[in-house]
Parts: sequence; C-alpha cells; structure tokens
Amino acid sequence: MSDCCSAPGLMSLDDALKKLSAGVSPVKETETLPLGSCDGRILATNIISPMNVPPHNNSAMDGYALTAADLQHTDTLPVAGQSFAGHPYEGTCPQGQCIRIMTGAAIPDGTDTVIMQEQTEKTENGIRFLKKPSTGNNVRKAGEDINEGCIVLSAGHKLCPQNLGLMASLGVAEAKVFRRLKVAVFSTGDELKLPGETLGHGDIYDSNRIIVTSMLNRLGMDVIDLGKLPDDRDVIRDALIHADSEADAVITSGGVSVGEADFIKEILEELGETGFWKLAIKPGKPFAFGKLPNSVFFGLPGNPVSATITLHILAVHALKIMSGQVSGEPISLKATTGTKLKKAPGRREYQRGILSTDQNGNTTVVTTGSQGSGILRSMSMANCYIVLSEGSTGVEVGEQVSVVPFDKLTS
Repeated sequence: MSDCCSAPGLMSLDDALKKLSAGVSPVKETETLPLGSCDGRILATNIISPMNVPPHNNSAMDGYALTAADLQHTDTLPVAGQSFAGHPYEGTCPQGQCIRIMTGAAIPDGTDTVIMQEQTEKTENGIRFLKKPSTGNNVRKAGEDINEGCIVLSAGHKLCPQNLGLMASLGVAEAKVFRRLKVAVFSTGDELKLPGETLGHGDIYDSNRIIVTSMLNRLGMDVIDLGKLPDDRDVIRDALIHADSEADAVITSGGVSVGEADFIKEILEELGETGFWKLAIKPGKPFAFGKLPNSVFFGLPGNPVSATITLHILAVHALKIMSGQVSGEPISLKATTGTKLKKAPGRREYQRGILSTDQNGNTTVVTTGSQGSGILRSMSMANCYIVLSEGSTGVEVGEQVSVVPFDKLTS
C-alpha cells in the first residue's frame, strides 16, 4: 500500500518490509547434521532423490497378480506362488497362472495387473475372477510418487518432522543446513524489574525480554540474553558494542521513542546507521531498523504489545531471510466481525482478535477487548490479528475484515 494512506512523516509497513528485505543477507556458513538433529533447521542445499518412489512396481491391494490378457478366454487361473512385502516372488510368473500378492509387495515379472481378493473366489481349479480387469489395475508404478533425480526439498526450506521422514524414506542420512543465527537481546529502562523482585513505586516487570527470547527460541535462533539495562547512555553504548561483537542481530526493547532517557537511536547513529524509524502502524510506531558495524539492529518499542507485534511482523521477517529461510506471505482470511472496531485513518492497525467458526460454519472474529499497546492480556487472549488498512475509519458489526491467524511463534 502506498504512503498516500499513511500518517504524515511515517513510513508505510509495506515500504518498511521492502527495506528490511533489501537490508539483510542470509548467513553463508553451513554445517552437515544427521537427520535426527535437523528438525527446525534451514536447508542450505536442495535434496535430490537418489531413487524412485516407489522403487518398484507394487500392489495397491491384497489380491492376485496376473496378466490381464490371460483372462480373455477363461475366468480361472491356478496359483503359482506368492509375493509379500519384503518377500517378493522370485522368477517370472508362468503364462496362464497368477500370484497371491499383498499390498505393497513387488509386482512379479510376467504380470501387469492386480485384482483385489474381494473380486475373487477359490475353486478346485484355482482362483476364479469375478470381473474382467483393465491392464494395470491396482498397480503402483515405480517412480509415480517421486522420480530419481528430482528435487524433493529446496534450499531455504525449514525442515519439519514430515520432511525428515521423507528424507529417511529416500535413504538420505544427513543434510547440509545453515548455521543458527546468533541474536543478542536486552531491555532498557530504570523502571524495569525482574519477575520475582519487589516492585517499587513506578516500577514494572520486564515482560518484553521473555517474549522476545521465547519467540527467538521458537525460530531456532541462538539467543544471547544481556538482561535489562538502566537508562544510562554509557551502559547502553557498551552493551551495543558487546552485542555487535557477538551476534548477527541485536534486538533491544525500549529506548527508541523521543523521551529524554531514550538513547538507543542516537547511539545507533553514532556506532552505525539508522535505516528507518517511525512507522505508519498501530501499535508499534517507534520501531527502529539499522546497522551496526557487524550486525543488524532492531529497536522494539517499550510497550509490550507494540514490542510483540513489531517483532513478529517486522524483525522476524528479516531474521528469516538472514537465517536462509524462504517463506511466503502469512495466511490471510476473511471473517465477519462480531464487534464494532474503532479506528482513525492514517496507520495500519493490528487489533487482537479471537477467530472462530459459528454453528453454521461461518468464520467470525471478535476483539479481545481494550486494544491499548500496554495491555498484554489482549495478545495473550488472542489467536489472530484483525488487520485494518491505513484508510479504514472503522468497521461495523457484521462487516468483513481481514484476519491473520497466529502462527507457531505466537500460539
């Protein structure tokens, strides 16, 4: 969406995502791991099938293998032997005879068709076939699932258990994957206390850092947790220098607004460069992206909902690219809203919602209540974002809205 619908002086979300994509690069280093250690890792090379799947013609049914032409002048054939999975019939089936066969067993030489046992009956002269088959019935051809030499998984794919099972079925024992990204994280603010500590007047607990580190762990990142830091310029500067020396990316929470104690932006410009700051989204306007000498920087807002949403929508987008992952756009659905949604034009809004299906099978959504950027309960209760465009002035009950269901990082 163009900036014409954005608040003056703010970068649109679409432009910000483009700048993020252009401003980061995938890691180059790889490692080769056994399959058992590859879940959640990003493939660095294509996986090429070394074999046909299935590797041989096999039966799709329990029944009898035969040559269809042998039933042109008779309906009964004697049984010459049997073919079971792992114990194929050896040799060639004699003309005018059939082979007892089980599902998955190799089709014997000299046969081209399988008739299921439900369409047969035993007689003194052999097996009587109740229907005339078409040649090739119930035969799975070698390679009809996967051909030898084809790409079964592409570089950039994030491996899941089903992928690993597929690779194992092909006899692939290991995979080359990109190394894990190293991400340094810290929160800033004199008011922050750790859960378990006693709050003083004006203090709050540091919830952002646990959200950030937990989401990064789900992404498969190596997290360097530098804790919570006071609003001290020298302390923050030293922390950024240390983080830059250790990590591929640095994520901070707080300190990117315009208050007197918000030092992150000026230190970033001193040590590196600012790519952009202030976006036409709500919540999450004071999000910063930039470069340090050795790493990429993401500055999240201090409000917990703003921090969560900008991490999820913006920073994660860039981190996936940096990790070598090729991923598509998030799934977007249309749903009927059961609550009135208030909005002023100018910024794209990510309201928190509860997506469900009513008794008639219709997809519906309601908000989680108050949508303030400091109300973390609105995220905790939700299972989706209700996305309202920059130009929207609100939505009435019963209207259609765009909904993005939460993914594995947020649910």
